[in-house]
Amino acid sequence: QVQLVESGGGLVQAGGSLRLSCAASGRAFSNYAMDWFRQAPGAERQFVAAINWSGSSTYYADSVKGRFTISRDNAKNTVYLQMNSLKPEDTAVYYCSADRRYWGQGTQVTVSS
Repeated sequence: QVQLVESGGGLVQAGGSLRLSCAASGRAFSNYAMDWFRQAPGAERQFVAAINWSGSSTYYADSVKGRFTISRDNAKNTVYLQMNSLKPEDTAVYYCSADRRYWGQGTQVTVSS
């Protein structure tokens, strides 16, 4: 079992930046690939970014490529999502996931125009 807690969301103007964190507890964090997803009101949950267990491979949705960066620190049991050049369409609740089996409660990101 893995418990995940996201933080770092908030309200930011378009063009600004935020850094999300996802702290994990429970079974060995470094065993898991980690993902970030997001869900806007009335929309389905959408893949944002993924990182493998070691951090050597990352993957991004086309909509965030070049603006968002996923990273992890296995010593701190934490995965991050650095979000730059934010757009109003990035507004959503952001969730982290371990192996797409365990999910956090989400953190709200709101980008104003």
